[in-house]
Amino acid sequence: MREVVTLQFGQQSNYVATHFWNTQESYFTYDAAEESPVDHDVHFRPGLGADGSETFMPRTVIYDLKGGFGSMRKINALYDMDDDPAGSSLWSGQPVIHRQEAIVPSTFQQSLDAGTTAPELTTSTVKYWSDFSRVFYHPKSIVQLNEFELNSTIMPFEKWQTGEDLFANLDKEHDILDRDLRPFAEESDQMQGLQIITGLDDAWAGFSAKYMERLRDDYGKIPVWVWGVQEPVKGLSKEKRLLKMTNKARALAEFNSQASLVVPLALPQTGLPPSLRINSSSPWHVGALFAAAIESTTLYTRLRATGSVNSTTFGTMTDLLNVHGKQTIASMSMAVLAPRTQPEDSNKKVEVALNGRGEAMSSDYHNEDFDGVSESGSQAGAVSLDIDLSSPEELDLDPTRRRGQRRGHLFSQIITERSPEDGSGGSEPRNGPQGAYVRRYRQKVHRLNSNTLFPILDSFPAILRDQAGGAIRNAAALKTSLSTDTSVMNKVKGLRSAVIRYIGVDEREIIGNELAEIAEGYKEGWSSGSDDDDD
Repeated sequence: MREVVTLQFGQQSNYVATHFWNTQESYFTYDAAEESPVDHDVHFRPGLGADGSETFMPRTVIYDLKGGFGSMRKINALYDMDDDPAGSSLWSGQPVIHRQEAIVPSTFQQSLDAGTTAPELTTSTVKYWSDFSRVFYHPKSIVQLNEFELNSTIMPFEKWQTGEDLFANLDKEHDILDRDLRPFAEESDQMQGLQIITGLDDAWAGFSAKYMERLRDDYGKIPVWVWGVQEPVKGLSKEKRLLKMTNKARALAEFNSQASLVVPLALPQTGLPPSLRINSSSPWHVGALFAAAIESTTLYTRLRATGSVNSTTFGTMTDLLNVHGKQTIASMSMAVLAPRTQPEDSNKKVEVALNGRGEAMSSDYHNEDFDGVSESGSQAGAVSLDIDLSSPEELDLDPTRRRGQRRGHLFSQIITERSPEDGSGGSEPRNGPQGAYVRRYRQKVHRLNSNTLFPILDSFPAILRDQAGGAIRNAAALKTSLSTDTSVMNKVKGLRSAVIRYIGVDEREIIGNELAEIAEGYKEGWSSGSDDDDD
């Protein structure tokens, strides 16, 4: 068992996570002769419904504001028990009940309940993330925070301090981790990590930062991955943009010391490739793009280990990326692959290297990728994909960077490719038995390949396009890149310069020093004047 427990914080994050869970649900097989490539025990937990029937539901805790769950009920069809509040009330008088008008389930949800063909979803019909959810959640997974209301103009949930205060008040009253997280953690036999999907530039960042402080007290050795979701800033006022940048600066400073890996995710404002057509104002669209990248990158942490295809873990991937122990923030990019018309190069070799924990990790390497890799940091084999999700352009504020200058230094990169023509289909390693191959030089580019394509569901918007411009149906071949490199240093420095004067005097020095220390961590182990760097 290598369970992962997921924590979801906020509306935009729940859009991302809903796409993620819909994809996981699609991997289930119901034919005894067909085995799913995914180990469902990693992200799903067994249980018993109200009628004694077996259930299988996500290992997740979902936080959102009042009104954020749409038509979703805490008690669903699998746990349809009597929860009449009058039965447990200590008040003996006649109660007065005030009911808010119920949100009507979307036509998509109604069709799922009725078992009929679901209608095509559009940006106008998806108003909440629950409108396109295909899975049932355990009642303990649903946590509504009634102190704030979704999209309130009177009490907006957008400042860092607001999120911190909300967590402190709730934790004082309930002990949030004991109430919400511990039941899922304690039923895990050997938890490989915690996956957090949270807003990075709003009040949820402050809430999740305090949550992680508590996590580290109780789960100090478990890898914690944070996917920091940012809302598109196009059309926002200068004040709103500045607030979001300030929240992000605080978040990076706090998350860097608490998380094992932090991956900021933002929709590029310019330069989107023809393979992507997206409505930036739709969280359903943006969440789908982020979810495709997250799901593809983490696919190998839940694959079944069979033949020459071996799974990996959050801990292993963290060790590969954080080379010097101070590179916690990673950059994410992805690409939609065109169908291949020519076979792979026959010289391609498949090697199996040890992952540092005595486990064999199957990786697919091309000869040209590693011929020039050296200890000093040559970037042979590194890739640059055309959908950069690492940060909006306005945060890359280093004025010294110009086209034609020396490229940034790469510390480590994990490239994942899911394609039917990959090299993981049963080939034996050419360098001896599995786990016997030891590389002679420090490996900087790590490749993971699978022939499990990304499934395109009826709940997924038509944002991925083929070479002819048509929407990709059924399944897509995707490539992702997760890397630690000096571009992080440039962006953190630029972010610090842009927001430091707007942070309160009492915190300015602390946050400024923490951001400077983060940037400094991306200098260790290399020299910008090295002759071995690529020009």
